[in-house]
Amino acid sequence: MKHLRAATIATLLIGGSALASAVPASAGGKAFAHQQPDQHGSAGQAQQVTRAWVQLWNGDYTLAERIISPDVRVRAALLDGGDGSAVKGPRGMADLVGQIRSAFPDLHFTVEVGPIIDGDHVVVRWVANGTYGGGFPGATAAPGTPVRFTGTDTLRIRRGLITDYWLNADTLLLVTQLKVTASTEQ
Repeated sequence: MKHLRAATIATLLIGGSALASAVPASAGGKAFAHQQPDQHGSAGQAQQVTRAWVQLWNGDYTLAERIISPDVRVRAALLDGGDGSAVKGPRGMADLVGQIRSAFPDLHFTVEVGPIIDGDHVVVRWVANGTYGGGFPGATAAPGTPVRFTGTDTLRIRRGLITDYWLNADTLLLVTQLKVTASTEQ
């Protein structure tokens, strides 16, 4: 896993994701507006799943089986033209997280805004900080280079499982820090 596959990099670049381990102090430890039970669970359950999602992205891969639906649908416009449908179930999501973390082994996500809960949807604005470990295609930055990038995750949670995942990240900020050069290979 030292070198990430192109599709994985594309996923990271378009919507590399993660949430944070804590709600910001300004939220008073509670979800923001529109918190209400949905037809398949409760706002409290959505908060629990969201906390576990954060822990998954911060490296606890064992949580994938507990919070990811076998039928999860990842929705993203990938650089390779894919739509995110290659990620299948809990194992696929844990593999995706692991592949991304292999380039940034100490990557840590924190919440800037949220979670905002609206029915069965949860939205979180996050910031990721870590150190580049190498293996990112086209990157000319030296291993050890600090990185910081931001994004937003939107999750649909039904019956305590994440069934849909929309990705959005500031890829320009990340590739600029990594000094990525375009490849002329085809």
